[in-house]
Amino acid sequence: MSDRTLIIDGVEQTIGDGTTGTDVFADRRDVVALKVDGELKDLDIELLGLPDGASVESVTLDSPEGLSILRHSAAHVLAQAVQQVNPDARLGIGPPITDGFYYDFDVEQPFTPEDLRALEKTMVRIVKEGQGFRRRVVTEDEARAELADQPYKLELIGLKGATSDGTEAAEGASVEVGAGELTIYDNVRRGGEVAWKDLCRGPHLPTTKLIGNGFALMRSAAAYWRGSEKNPQLQRIYGTAWPSKDELRAYTERLAEAERRDHRRLGSEMDLFSFPDEIGSGLAVFHPKGGIVRMEMEEYSRRRHVEEGYSFVNTPHITKGRLFEVSGHLSWYRDGMYPPMHLDEERDGEGNVRKPGQDYYLKPMNCPMHNLIFRSRGRSYRELPLRLFEFGTVYRNEKSGVVHGLTRARGFTQDDAHIYCTRAQMKDELTTTLNFVLGLLKDYGLTDFYLELSTKDPEKSVGSDEVWEEATRTLQEVGEASGLELVPDPGGAAFYGPKISVQARDAIGRTWQMSTIQLDFNLPELFELEYTAADGSRQRPVMIHRALFGSIERFFAVLLEHYAGAFPAWLAPVQVLGVPVADVFDDYLQSVADQLRAQGVRVELDTSDDRFGKKIRNAAKEKVPFVLIAGGEDVEAGAVSFRFRDGSQRNQVPVAEAVELITGAIARREQV
Repeated sequence: MSDRTLIIDGVEQTIGDGTTGTDVFADRRDVVALKVDGELKDLDIELLGLPDGASVESVTLDSPEGLSILRHSAAHVLAQAVQQVNPDARLGIGPPITDGFYYDFDVEQPFTPEDLRALEKTMVRIVKEGQGFRRRVVTEDEARAELADQPYKLELIGLKGATSDGTEAAEGASVEVGAGELTIYDNVRRGGEVAWKDLCRGPHLPTTKLIGNGFALMRSAAAYWRGSEKNPQLQRIYGTAWPSKDELRAYTERLAEAERRDHRRLGSEMDLFSFPDEIGSGLAVFHPKGGIVRMEMEEYSRRRHVEEGYSFVNTPHITKGRLFEVSGHLSWYRDGMYPPMHLDEERDGEGNVRKPGQDYYLKPMNCPMHNLIFRSRGRSYRELPLRLFEFGTVYRNEKSGVVHGLTRARGFTQDDAHIYCTRAQMKDELTTTLNFVLGLLKDYGLTDFYLELSTKDPEKSVGSDEVWEEATRTLQEVGEASGLELVPDPGGAAFYGPKISVQARDAIGRTWQMSTIQLDFNLPELFELEYTAADGSRQRPVMIHRALFGSIERFFAVLLEHYAGAFPAWLAPVQVLGVPVADVFDDYLQSVADQLRAQGVRVELDTSDDRFGKKIRNAAKEKVPFVLIAGGEDVEAGAVSFRFRDGSQRNQVPVAEAVELITGAIARREQV
């Protein structure tokens, strides 16, 4: 085969017979793979065999694709280590995930922390060997013969990685098998000996040495094969991998900080909320201090919605099943709903049914009921856009394994709005809604955003392609006009329409999905919603679904973790704590507290028998924004002394000035 000229990383290069990516990037240790026409390939691929005009780009270890390859390769090394220690271990699936990887194993006994430490040491030895990852194509019969003692791999081969509806056969299965050819990766020692092998699509690092010392095994857990409780329970080991030890250390420090900020922990320490066993998993109760924070969150949101022209509605928690048949939820969302309650049946004295009953459901969504409010009377174009808003409590039958404090609950209250407008108003209304959402989130202290555009899942959608295309195009134009980064989320839309979601980064850089804005032409059609247009004709409105916080509970958790419990003064459950130096100053500090209460400030006085130092430590633990101290010199000067959350003090501030300082910080929603 003759030489060929290729464009590699934007530079024209002449490629000879047998030249690989490894040869081209021999002086670039950071390059670990190639991207050929957008598809990831191993670095040792022969370049002369590429199609004419192929686009070739280098993939570096610190890029998103490079990190994924690093972590997938680390998962292989983990599995090799497990089978080296326990040859009878049967292999499941080992994909890369956000910030790490996992691998599932069928073993006699669950892994212990001591097992993980021993496996790490074995992995270190494999990494130092510098084993190469070598790809080879196999037929289905060859794969079955080579993996005859691995029943889970054989099952994947039979499933070809996908079910009949096109979805993955199991979470992570796409890294092993897909619609194309079957491949096995050998881990090869320097002398050519195959140390280990696994069914895999790749790509992988050129050598295990590139995994370096930036990996760690984190924990183990039980996991059902292919995610089904009907299948055997395997043991899953989670790990993380980074390009360097420093990056690994930074990651573990972030995890430690996230643990310190965990809203479940803070909620208990600060007496904000709890999850009583007597009520059930995923169902929270808010204690007085948490109730105050929630009240402030809701009240400020209500005021801002009034200013933006929203109308407030209320709907019940339960409804006849027919409503969700019309909306499509029983077809598309039944698994997320609680089982029905069969009510209204009447029987005569002999037990014969005189009046048949019907199924009622706890509502998982508010939108069908809002549609009934719109449809309750004739509507004119003069009323549009009509913005209906509700703090509506909904119930979703989440699996116990995914319930997580307030961030993934079974009962929660959405700040839910549905906007009905004309097609001509649609784009402006979406823009206005997005700006309102971003502005309100900033008022609560979140400032770092990007957008995600979720598009149609062909297997789970209603409505015509033309309607979906128009809705998606409109949302994309609005998202791009915002100036924020717009990230695609293919197939992530709800069944009735595409959506834009606002992703917010918190104080330690984690991303949370916050507000969602969904454009829907389909539910108005299903509910036969109409308005009278200016020309007297009957027209369908466009429907915009909008949850600003997502849910009050989840947003509460996000803010609690964002602020690490140290809420800004306006949200803090106790805004001011008075601590007299001695009990003779109680009355003086009480008079200051009375002045603050008259201004609507939440203030408490610590008149307990604890020593002064302990009172100060208690105030710090409760993360009170303002601690007011009064001693003899303060009383003589008609003043108080401040102690702030960072430990700094400001002494002998005149009482009137202190009141103004506190009320001003609350009014301006400042962090102190």
